[in-house]
Amino acid sequence: MERMIHGCRYHYGRTGSGEPILLLHGFTGDCTTWNETIASLTDRYQCVAVDLLGHGKSSCPVDAARYDIQLLARDLKELMHELSFERFHVLGYSMGGRLALTMAVLYPDVVKSLIIESASPGLKTEEERAARRAADEKLATKIEAEGMEPFIDFWTNIPLFATQKRLPFAKQEAIRRQRLQNHVVGLSGSLKGMGTGSQPSWWTELSALTMPVLLVTGTLDEKFTDIANEMKKQLPQAVWKEVSGKGHAIHVEDSAEFGTIIREFLLYT
Repeated sequence: MERMIHGCRYHYGRTGSGEPILLLHGFTGDCTTWNETIASLTDRYQCVAVDLLGHGKSSCPVDAARYDIQLLARDLKELMHELSFERFHVLGYSMGGRLALTMAVLYPDVVKSLIIESASPGLKTEEERAARRAADEKLATKIEAEGMEPFIDFWTNIPLFATQKRLPFAKQEAIRRQRLQNHVVGLSGSLKGMGTGSQPSWWTELSALTMPVLLVTGTLDEKFTDIANEMKKQLPQAVWKEVSGKGHAIHVEDSAEFGTIIREFLLYT
């Protein structure tokens, strides 16, 4: 299904029945990366999984400014409104987790609960953000110069995803095929406009979030384990679940355990 929101096409899937959940994928992903998670939720929840701007079948604007994380938060709020959902749960992974948190900060009245898998509120200082913007600009240039396949091979082999090498070969290949369905313009624009260095820091906003929050990290993902530990101290209603022996993408590495964690959290929100 598709909707035009502020001049951009958003592709999404809508399945299940019950309370609505908006699912937001990570960089190089698309809405299909949630299929296993959705399968564990649709008996009780209505899942809306979206291809974020620059990914999958959604629009790939040439102007990097259109990927601003606050504009995407606005777009998705409007999308859910058009689907007749005025309040909903939001689940986001990595880049999608930063977007989910942005929605909660900007539109707390519509976010019934917030589930963040392996994501951060951004970088605290302008010096850190400037350095990250430069790094993302360099990475975007790499995509533009080399094309999709060399970049996806590079991205698959960064240390953040090392634990996914344990997955069955067929699943690794399926992940690679999905990533290759993206487009150079979309991924480049997403890096430039929506990267961690481009978004505001939401660290000082955490204490104002009163909705229930679930943080999920893998114990082998030390960076985001440390971030979740710090976030939990500042969030008024946060639960933090660590998944033993897993890395950055728990919903990919252990979809059954991840689905159980999400269901148990939602049961009491």
